[in-house]
Amino acid sequence: MTGTASLEEKWLSPSDALIEDMKSMKGDIMILGAGGKIGPSIARLARQAIERAGLPTRVIAVSRFSEEGLVDALNEEGIETIVANLMDDSQLQALPEVENVLYLAGTKFGTSNNEPYTWAMNTYLPGRVAEKYKNSKIVVYSTGNVYPFTTVASGGATEELRADPVGEYGQSCLGRERLFQYFSSLHGTPLLIYRLNYAIDFRYGVLLEVAKSVLNGKPIDLSTGHVNVIWQGDANEMAIRSLLHCEAPSKILNITGPETVSLRWLAREFGRIFNTEPQFVNEEQATALLSNAAESFRLFGYPRTTLKQMIGITAQWLQEGGQTINKPTHFQERKGQF
Repeated sequence: MTGTASLEEKWLSPSDALIEDMKSMKGDIMILGAGGKIGPSIARLARQAIERAGLPTRVIAVSRFSEEGLVDALNEEGIETIVANLMDDSQLQALPEVENVLYLAGTKFGTSNNEPYTWAMNTYLPGRVAEKYKNSKIVVYSTGNVYPFTTVASGGATEELRADPVGEYGQSCLGRERLFQYFSSLHGTPLLIYRLNYAIDFRYGVLLEVAKSVLNGKPIDLSTGHVNVIWQGDANEMAIRSLLHCEAPSKILNITGPETVSLRWLAREFGRIFNTEPQFVNEEQATALLSNAAESFRLFGYPRTTLKQMIGITAQWLQEGGQTINKPTHFQERKGQF
């Protein structure tokens, strides 16, 4: 096993808590929008947890699957795949009924050039899915972008803070939430809105972007000088386990790490590892897009992967030439332009 492969094996395996929770879930799990950055990893995690729990539960991954070879790879790992365009209502209605749905479908990048499609994907489609799966438990992926910026000293937005998104992407995501909430109230559908920011993986995320900038001598913009981060494996676990916490009317849950992370400190940590001095531009502003995830820690405990571990994992991945995805988070964006 290569160094990068052993890293993935170590840091993306299911926890004992997930395996135990899986035993309490009834019915199969369907992942809608399973072909993006998150979908394949959450499908694999669910499949591993099910196998280790000794259950007959099926994992069904639904996507257009534009990435070559992904369908075959998932099938080989025991994950059933359905190639479908969810925006085609005939294909959506043809999907099988299941007890548990993880809804990952949505669009973010390119919003500023294609607003009508963004609204259709992020707001119209959720209404169609909510009707289709009104008899299921649904965990709906959303984003901290539905919140306003908060002061760094505040500890971040809690679930009780009124949504006030900046820009059309955040507005359309709030629309997604509202459509699912409406149909949850109408049909009594158990629902959990899963507001995630920012997930970190080997191949993408805030830490990787900062690390690459430090390694390449690229100046780091400190205008948005603080962020929240959580390891993707931990976020995936919380998403699957959230199926046991769906409610009608719906529950909202922030998902991120416990720290308000200073970008300046983060860059200097990578600088120490890479033996180079990071470069900065601009000064930290008093506000940032921050979330308080204390409620998720009450339900699931603190994330297994610490910030220091994430930094070390990211640095090692880069130094060993691990594959990366060119999908920047745009965490510095302050006007909602994606």
